[in-house]
Amino acid sequence: MSLLSNKYRVLVVFVGFLCLVSVCSNYVVMNFTFICMKNDMSFTRNDRGNETSPVSLFDYTPNEKKYIMWAVAAGTIIGTFPVNFVFVRFGGRWTFFSAGIISVIATTLIPMAAQTSFYALLLARFCQGIAFAADFAAIGLLTVRWAPLSETAIFLGALTSFTNFSSVLTNAVSGAICEGFGWRTAFYAHAVMGLVFFTLWAFVYTDNPQKSSRVSSVELRKIQKNKSEQHLDTKNVAVPYKKLLTSPVVLCVWLNAFAEMSIIVFLHTYAPIFFNRILKFSVAETGFLLALSVFFPLPLKLVGGIISDKAKCFSERSKMLFFNTVSVGLVGVLIALLSFIPQSYHYVSVVLFSIIFSCLSLNCAGFYKCATLHTRQFAHVVISTIQWMKSVALITGPALVAAIVKNEESAVQWRIVLCILGGVMITANTLALCVFTDKPAEYTMANANEKSIKYEVKPEKEDA
Repeated sequence: MSLLSNKYRVLVVFVGFLCLVSVCSNYVVMNFTFICMKNDMSFTRNDRGNETSPVSLFDYTPNEKKYIMWAVAAGTIIGTFPVNFVFVRFGGRWTFFSAGIISVIATTLIPMAAQTSFYALLLARFCQGIAFAADFAAIGLLTVRWAPLSETAIFLGALTSFTNFSSVLTNAVSGAICEGFGWRTAFYAHAVMGLVFFTLWAFVYTDNPQKSSRVSSVELRKIQKNKSEQHLDTKNVAVPYKKLLTSPVVLCVWLNAFAEMSIIVFLHTYAPIFFNRILKFSVAETGFLLALSVFFPLPLKLVGGIISDKAKCFSERSKMLFFNTVSVGLVGVLIALLSFIPQSYHYVSVVLFSIIFSCLSLNCAGFYKCATLHTRQFAHVVISTIQWMKSVALITGPALVAAIVKNEESAVQWRIVLCILGGVMITANTLALCVFTDKPAEYTMANANEKSIKYEVKPEKEDA
């Protein structure tokens, strides 16, 4: 138990990561099962005027798929702030557990909802969106409570990699399950794994490391080192919402987050179309090349976090600005450049896609770390709002494409979209260079004279 108690934060991060992957995978699995569902003729429909024979009840039109996707976004947008309030009021242990159970139940019911009515399916997806709203709040709270200040970027890098990891894992697992056992089993399998992971969460996680008998005195000192007394006080903390909403640093963090989330949503949603219609790859080649582009940069999140936390030859602010420039500013330049590469050099575009995904992987050491170091014990509020930004991007991104791209084979129209997105990224990063700081905000301190503490733990009471 000594080895575990001296590294208990690692166990907490690992279990938290599994739970984050579960909630994300539970709604992502629908994207893959669309392929299998349309061939299920156990239930049919005759409501399409242009069809001469019955089609599968689960063969959704592009317009219906849009609403199925938007239902998750709507749930996340509506759920973000209430969920965040519950996190602040009751802590992360049972709040995130409850969100996980909602996700498990909604995922289990999706097959039944799909065959009951389209609106029942939208309701189940909406519930998945509400559960998904808890993911970023959980990342923020877990980092605030368990990450030593010297390991902030490592924690964020490990935890924020859940989106890409869940996408790769779900697509691989769901393909085998769909072919062998049917599309319904893919949802049931995801629900079962979610139940297992969140049961582990309820057992492992606590909001107060100093009150856990599983955490050694050595481990506790690492977690608390250089944190203020106010940072360590988890009881009755009033969130200064007005100061957060009017803070130039916080607003700049959110702008950078929205810009990057817009790019991520665009890439995950429209990259297959871009590869197929503009770069002229076949459907099989598109799937394979995109999987490689997303998979290989995954370790870079953790690598970037380690470099950011452990490299001592540069100041925290310098490192923060460097990684933000790479993950936001440089990506803005590259995404615009992508639109000017001729179709005859389509493999150059593939390499550029991989570089873009690699650069995006370093965001944990940029605006995420700025949010954590500047807002300290309130970082979960700021980071959970990034989740809300992502949901807004799920709506604004498709709206931008719909407004400009009238012909999916027009390289010029896609170029306009990419240049707009790139311009927003470059603007956001330029502002960050002027605003970002690693210093804690005034409102994170109990009073103006409060000092950070290194060790304020009495050995004889730590392991009680």
